[in-house]
Amino acid sequence: MEYTPNLKTKYRKEIALALKDEFGYKSVMQVPKLEKICINQGIGSAVSDKKLIDSAVVEMTTIAGQKAVATKSKKDISNFKLRKGVPIGCRVTLRGDKMYEFLERLIVVALPRIRDFRGINDKGFDGRGNYTLGVTEQIIFPEINIDKVSKIMGMDITFVTNAQTDKEAHSLLREFGLPFKNQNK
Repeated sequence: MEYTPNLKTKYRKEIALALKDEFGYKSVMQVPKLEKICINQGIGSAVSDKKLIDSAVVEMTTIAGQKAVATKSKKDISNFKLRKGVPIGCRVTLRGDKMYEFLERLIVVALPRIRDFRGINDKGFDGRGNYTLGVTEQIIFPEINIDKVSKIMGMDITFVTNAQTDKEAHSLLREFGLPFKNQNK
């Protein structure tokens, strides 16, 4: 018996059919899909403290369930005391089953743990069907031990879809269960 994430099964059995009816597609294959989730964390203060990069990579690897990589600066910027090739952040790209597992943990566990949470903003679409969400604290994820966190840092989570318009992508993410503020779109 092979394991399949709950959201992957839900997409195949419910979401794809609901979006097919909503937008009038002729085939289920025309329905937009979630292709990947990119998690990015910029650490500006890592220029002076190199240990922040190591702890950020470990935390992001724990959150995503996949090895994160450090990102390096592309050019010298003297005002920020930054040299080319110095690590200044970390990122990870999730696809397949790990992507669906992360999305489910984000929707069910992490987002409800945000203080005074009233839903996520629906203005993060880029015009091509991708959505970016900013999270201010990494401690909303239950995998992170608060006692071992050296510095509270935020991260950007980008949902890359193959939707043609923002309306299609909004409907897809809403059907997955992302709690948008304005549900009347």
